[in-house]
Amino acid sequence: MRSILVISNRTAPAEPTVESELTLSPGYVLEEHGYSVSHADREDTAKQKVDHTDAVVLQLSLGDAKRWGSMLIQEKRVPMLWWCSAVTAGQSAAFCEDDIRIDGILTPSMTEQELHWALHFGAKQCFERQQWLNERKQLEARIEERKWIDMAKGILCKIKNVSEAEAYDILRKQAMNDRKRMVDVATSIVKVYQILQEQK
Repeated sequence: MRSILVISNRTAPAEPTVESELTLSPGYVLEEHGYSVSHADREDTAKQKVDHTDAVVLQLSLGDAKRWGSMLIQEKRVPMLWWCSAVTAGQSAAFCEDDIRIDGILTPSMTEQELHWALHFGAKQCFERQQWLNERKQLEARIEERKWIDMAKGILCKIKNVSEAEAYDILRKQAMNDRKRMVDVATSIVKVYQILQEQK
């Protein structure tokens, strides 16, 4: 991980008010430790640059970080780390209980090794969360499929006067005959039944 996009309320700190402000900026600290850094302070610029970056560092209040994070996640899944400085921490007190998708925290005083490990664990956190979200989506889809199958079984039990096991077998056989997924057959049965019920 070498390419970092820094999002701030202004682009690169070209004219810091004091020298310490420059040396404590994420761009300066990351570049000093060998990272390739680009900057963005507008959404369109960030959307263009995020495709070519390994991680995003948000030098913003947590309220702004939440908004930017939600927007950037639509473009590319990358680790997002919060730059926790005296300024950003001071602006963020009201947001400490919010659900903000931040994969790690960086601070101005970190050494090269600390930055490396924070970025490494941030990347790991990001990809583990993505895997968890994918698994959750699959489970939700299975639950939804199960609902359709259970409704279709109930309809078949009622219409054909059969047990649940027999209704399941009917669904399975119909799916094999039609070369469709069982949930598709179940959905068709439920929808046709609902139409017939409405016409009564």
